[in-house]
Amino acid sequence: MAWRDGDQAALEELVRLLSPTLWQVARAAGLDRSHAEDVVQTTWLALVDHADSIAHPMAVAGWLCTSARRESWRVSKRVRRERPTDDDVLHPTLPDAEGPEAEVVLADDHMRLRLCLDRLTERCQTLLRMLAAGPRPEYAEVSAALGMAVGSIGPTRARCLDKLRRELISEGSL
Repeated sequence: MAWRDGDQAALEELVRLLSPTLWQVARAAGLDRSHAEDVVQTTWLALVDHADSIAHPMAVAGWLCTSARRESWRVSKRVRRERPTDDDVLHPTLPDAEGPEAEVVLADDHMRLRLCLDRLTERCQTLLRMLAAGPRPEYAEVSAALGMAVGSIGPTRARCLDKLRRELISEGSL
């Protein structure tokens, strides 16, 4: 056990040989890279601090693995306790209902949209309401209901949406 007597080369060889095993012990406990790195480092420091307690040279590997396993369990337990909870984790357990402030904002948005929509021409209002309500109708149905050529529905819709967008901007909603 030359490493215990201060032989730096012997200690470096021991670290080179057994570090991969200690990494496996730490990772097997479910630790991420940074926590496993801490466990391996703490285990090596513990060996240096308790070198006199190891009587037999063949017991070093077992002592290191046992120490790494115990330290991994301790760190794993601490990490589980300290792990911050993201909204993604909490979301499935929280109710889906929006708070009252969301309802107020939505009601205000709907009121502004209705005001701006009412400022458009009757033709734009009817076209936008038909295309926005329920399942999207076929252009042939819209053509028959509004007396428009099928080819003019898309461009008219674009112009009406542009007018609505300008109204919403002037209202301060966009």
